This record gives sequence, structure tokens and C-alpha cells, in this order.
Amino acid sequence: MPAAQHAKLLEPLNLGFTTLKNRVIMGSMHTGLEEEDPAKLAAFFARRAQGDVGLMITGGFATSETAVLWPGAGRMTSEADALRHRTVTDAVHAAGGKIAIQLLHAGRQAYNVNMVSASAKQSPIFPFTPRALTAEEIEQEIDGFASAAGYAKMAGYDGVEVMGSEGYLLNQFLTERGNERTDEWGGTFEKRMRFPLEVVRRIRAKVGAEFIIVYRMSMLDLVPDGQSLEETLILARELEKAGVTILNTGIGWHEAKIPTIATQVPRGAFTWATRKIKEVVSIPVAASNRLNMPDDAERVLQNGDADMIAMARPFLADPDWVLKTKEARVNEINTCIGCNQACLDHTFGGKRCSCLVNPQACHETELVFVKTPARKKIAVVGAGPAGMSFSLTAAQRGHAVTLFDASPEIGGQFNIAKQVPGKEEFHETIRYFNTMLNKEGVQLKLGQRISADDLKDFDEVVLATGIIPNVPSLPGVDHPKVMGYLDVLKHGKPVGQRVAIVGGGGIGVDTAEFLTHHGSEQSPSTSIEDFCEFWGIDREQKARGGIAGVKAQPEAATRQITILQRKPKKIAGPGKTTGWIHRAALEAKGVRLMSGVEYIGVEDAGLRIRTPDGAEHLLEVDNVIVCAGQHPNRELEESVLAMGKPLHIIGGAFKAAELDAKEAINQGARLAATV
Repeated sequence: MPAAQHAKLLEPLNLGFTTLKNRVIMGSMHTGLEEEDPAKLAAFFARRAQGDVGLMITGGFATSETAVLWPGAGRMTSEADALRHRTVTDAVHAAGGKIAIQLLHAGRQAYNVNMVSASAKQSPIFPFTPRALTAEEIEQEIDGFASAAGYAKMAGYDGVEVMGSEGYLLNQFLTERGNERTDEWGGTFEKRMRFPLEVVRRIRAKVGAEFIIVYRMSMLDLVPDGQSLEETLILARELEKAGVTILNTGIGWHEAKIPTIATQVPRGAFTWATRKIKEVVSIPVAASNRLNMPDDAERVLQNGDADMIAMARPFLADPDWVLKTKEARVNEINTCIGCNQACLDHTFGGKRCSCLVNPQACHETELVFVKTPARKKIAVVGAGPAGMSFSLTAAQRGHAVTLFDASPEIGGQFNIAKQVPGKEEFHETIRYFNTMLNKEGVQLKLGQRISADDLKDFDEVVLATGIIPNVPSLPGVDHPKVMGYLDVLKHGKPVGQRVAIVGGGGIGVDTAEFLTHHGSEQSPSTSIEDFCEFWGIDREQKARGGIAGVKAQPEAATRQITILQRKPKKIAGPGKTTGWIHRAALEAKGVRLMSGVEYIGVEDAGLRIRTPDGAEHLLEVDNVIVCAGQHPNRELEESVLAMGKPLHIIGGAFKAAELDAKEAINQGARLAATV
């Protein structure tokens, strides 16, 4: 698509004292690099600056000792901190970019026994109870923000972003949910908003007029006792008066029980909330949350919902997102699929962030792709995630790659995943690989099964042949009622109205999602209106926090579905930060979830089980669908080894795990970097 189709997105933005080259902000996200060698953070941001992002914002850095997310977390509280960050800002400026540092006070949302907040109210998702700040300490924290901004300017940053959303300290002060004070810092909204306004005023006084101040404002709290729409509009106007340059969008507290950035959320699901703010201020307002492709971003700007687009994880997936848009190479964008598996799941697991579709993200100094000095002729068998990843990277390095697959199309397990409601983004991943494999000259030989003899003319062979579903030792497993998940998701075999799914992992959950929507039902991700209704979001914002109070009752599913697993833990799918979404959605649609189950056997009447209390039950079902694990498919291994050729085994063929595309793509890329 011509770059002219994205003219508004690529239009420069004059801030008066400086101009941003386009309307794109790389939003803040904690990567884990904040606490490592500054050279790694510098490489990460410099690579995105080379991709032509208008303004980048770092992960959050604490403004005081009590502000830290956890002991040892990154902070900007001294001249020494500022000097360390010179490595980052110098690298970004050398690459032609602009960068702001996010200043964050965690408040009660921290793993920190010394946490503080507006009131001594514990967050429902964090283990410690905060201590209420005294009036004197509040003044000290405000000065901490101002001092941190001064150090940021000393460090060479072009601006700061004040974190005022997602339920962190400034957001806590603004709401009745977090602020029960009766002094000059609580009670009326005018008093509750005094803290964030004083923070902005003192920062502006500290850094002067020609310095960017972004305020990340909670447009929609999505929690009970959150801000009202009227309060949000008042705050926006007052922040502009206080000296904010750009208002950035925050949606939902971390405590919210509504998904905001997972793949189940429709693209641009919350720009209607941003528009309400844009209508009452004259400074630029940025929309965010589940905007991952240029057409959608352009549409938001053309519709007048925002002046800018803020995206975080799409720049993990593709650092050249803006550059490819500018050069009319949109089909080459490696799209963020909103899976959370290598970004948020890593962050909340205490690991360095990366990206399922781009394992080089946050590993720029370690996973390096250089042109090969010795071109090899390499055969790759299997065009699933691992095979595609290896083939593309190896070809980009200069090897001659031929990619074989028995299927008539590339994608492997992605072709199954893309059919599941809420996982439509996998279409984008397949589109990306199709485009790039063709561009890099990978020879595709699809729709044919091959033998070792077909590989005799190659220098090396890579087996990426994936997995074979397990057949469990279940009495009656050969009964006509029994099906495998591939029968349902790949081969489209008819399924009855009463279904038992054996296996509560990711495949079992995906199969249930598919079956609950297959027919007349619609996925809550099909439209913004349906999504908001399904999750109880009040788009008119008549209720505090935008919570409608009662979620819409979904249309009864045409099937009765039960998911069972042997393990006693909750059934929630594979994602650490998305499992609760799957579980809540399935339960809302009447899917029964049973853990700690013993399978006795399949019989004509259905599936007989024993529950944890020792009781036997017969589930009267029409079909039993087995989703009980996999094992590696290494059919060609022995014959290739007999030929004496160097053989590499990657992806599911190396280790069968539950649709582990993250590890498959990572393994493929890392092998390709070394052959």
C-alpha cells in the first residue's frame, strides 16, 4: 500500500520548541534491560530509532527510594544515574531519534515491603499493605519527581513521561478506590488531583519550557470506584494548564478484571475514550492499546479520535514498523499478535522481555545476524514456526535455503491457531513469513511428502517436522465417539452438541473456544461493541471507572462443553498473564471446567470419570475430543543421519510442548545465526 495512504500517521508534529518526525510514539514497557548494562538498553532503543519512530519512551524508572517496583529496580534519583543513561540517549540521538524517560512511582502496586500510597489500602493483586504517606512525605515525593526530571534532562533525554495511569501512585491518589484521605490531598476531586498537578508543575519549573512532558493519563480505569468521566475531563484540562506537552493514553488498572492488551481485545478497542479527552484539550493526545498495523492507526487519526498513536509491543515485533510504512512495505511488517507470551509473561516472571515473533527483541547485543562467509545449501523440512524462522534468518544471512512441507501452505500449527476466535492475528504472522521468504529467495516445495533421498544434494538438513498428537492410554480411546483436536481444528470433522474435552492445556482451551463460537455465536473480539458488552464496559462512562456493573450475558452456546484435566490446578491455558481471560470467557459461555479428574473410560453413553472426592460420574456426551499432549515427529531422523549429513532438529521435533511457538521461533533463529 502506498505511503500516501498513511499520510496522517507519517505527518510531522510541531510541538513548538521541537518537531517530531511523525505521529508515532513507541510507548513505555518494562523490558528487564532497565536493570542491566546500559549498553544493552542503548542497543535496544537505537535499533528502534533507526526504524524512524517519532518519539520513544523508556520503561518506568523510580523517582525515589519508596517509588521502586521492587528492590533493585531501575531509578533516576542521582547524578550517577543520569551519567549512566548518557549511553542510551547518545545512541538514540546518533541514530536520529528522540527519547523520553518514564518517571514512575509504583505506590501500592509494587513488590516492596516499604511501599507507600495515598491510603493504607492493599492492592488485591500485590502481597503487601502500603503505608499512607504523610503530608510532608507527599511534598518530598513531588520533589522527587521534579528532581528525577532534572536528572533526565542532564542525561540527555528529550523529555519525560509521568506515569499517571494503570493504577500506579498518581492514579491511586485520583480515585476513591485508592484515596480515603480527608486532608488537603483527599476528599473532593480537586484535592485528590492536587498531587499529579503539583508533580507536573514542579517538573515544568525544573526543566524549563523547551522540554517534552508526556503525561500518561488513565482515560478509563475499568475498576470500581475509579474516576468518573467528568473528573477525567477536568484532569485533562488542568494537566494542560500545568504544562503537559502530550497526553498519552492509559487504559485500565493492573487490578482490572477486563482484558486491555491481549489478542482477544479488538484492535483500537478504546480509542472512543481517548476521543473524549481530545475534544476538551488543545495539546496532542495519543491513542493506545491494541493498535498494531498502519491502516488501523491511520483510521484512528483520520477519524479524529487522537493526534498520535502510541504502540509498545509492536516495536518488539518489528523495530522497522514506521520505516516499512513510510517505504510502502506494510506487507513486510512483522505484526505483534498480542499473545503476551514473551513480553508480559516474561516480565511478571522476572525474566527479560522478548517477543514471540521476533526473538532478537531485547537481545540485540547477543542474538546477532551477520552475512555468512560460506554460503551453504540447506534443506529445511517442515514449514511451521521453527522451520519458517530458521529459513528466513538463514536466507537473510546468505544461505541457499529450500523449505519443504507436506502441506500446501506454510504455517504449520499457526494455521490451526488462526481459526480460533481471538487468535486471528496469526493470519498476520503467516502473511509476514510468506512475504519475507519470497523476498529472501527461499525456495518453497509444498504439498509433497519427501524422503531422505530428496535431501541428498544439500550440505545440511534441518528437521522442523513438528509434533504428533499423543494417544492416551484411555480405555475406549478407539471408540467412534473419540476424536483428536486435529480432527476438529484442521480437518473440520462434525462435532456433536455435547462434548467432553480431555486435556485442559492451551490446545484444550483453544478447542473449546473454537467450538463455543463455531456456528451462530460470535466471538466477543469480532467488534468493539460486542467486546465492550461482553466484558461489561460502559462506553458512555456513566458509571465510575467505566464499569457497567453487570456483564452482558452471552448468548447460550449451542453446545454443552466440559473441559477436563488430571492435574488439580485451574484450567486456564498456557499464558501466565492471559489464562484468567480464557477462563472467564469460557465460564461466561457455560463451559464446565473440571480439574483433578481420573479418566475411567469411554463407553457408548459417554465418558466415565472419577472426581477428586472419589465419586464416579458418567458424562453423557456425543464426542470425546483428546487434547492430551504431543510427542516429537522425527520420522526422517534416522535415514538422514545414515546419509552422514549434518542434521539439526528444532521446534516440536526437538521437544514437543503445547503449541510452543515462542520457543520454536527462538530456536530456529538462534540456529540460523550460527550455521
